[in-house]
Amino acid sequence: MTAATRSAVPARRTSYFALSKSHRYSILFALPLLLGYEGLAALLAQPGKAELRNGADAMLRSLFIAISGTYGSAIFMALIILIGVGLVIRDIRASRDRIRPIIFAGMLAESVALAALFGIVIGLATAKLLGTLHALSISPLTETSWTTRLMLSLGAGLYEELFFRVLLVTGLAAGARIVLGFGRRAAGITAAVLGAFIFSAFHYIGPYGDPLELQSFVFRMLSGLAFSGLYLLRGFGVTAWTHALYDAFLLLT
Repeated sequence: MTAATRSAVPARRTSYFALSKSHRYSILFALPLLLGYEGLAALLAQPGKAELRNGADAMLRSLFIAISGTYGSAIFMALIILIGVGLVIRDIRASRDRIRPIIFAGMLAESVALAALFGIVIGLATAKLLGTLHALSISPLTETSWTTRLMLSLGAGLYEELFFRVLLVTGLAAGARIVLGFGRRAAGITAAVLGAFIFSAFHYIGPYGDPLELQSFVFRMLSGLAFSGLYLLRGFGVTAWTHALYDAFLLLT
């Protein structure tokens, strides 16, 4: 290995794009989404009434409650925190590098820009495919308070990315490789498309689900494809914040 090659390796490993995808930056960057979502959910909870939660969060909690009973929700949160802390600590020890606040600033700026770009590109793509560009039909949510919509946006960025990208798309890709014998690229494309279809369909379930319309379904599916690609390229933190800001723009404007 030449001197030039040796010097290039650490540079790649410490570049903004490499660092921002690492567990220590990605998970810590997503932490405010967790704190904001859980804080607003607790603030908006009313005694004697069912607690309104993001659908992916409610589904995951329900699974733990079905297994562990009344302690299921607490076990779920404890597991999320322990896994996150463990991954961050392991990454910090492996990197032997200090946390650089400027990386978080760059990740926030990148997420804001991507959320705006996704809103424009996905909207135009939907209009091109269907020949129209009406507003998304989200009437059940427009009747809720802005704090509720903000809470759901934060939860969407955090829990929908955790479930649909980290768990579902990764699991589908692994299944396509192991069961169907697909190559890595074919498995990734298959998982992204199928995951996007499931992601879109998920938004029509429950009392706060969207009315089923072709345009909104295509819009959601294109969103799912975009977020899957972004997750593969930029990791969990940037994708979670991009999703949260993207949903906040749709629900709060």
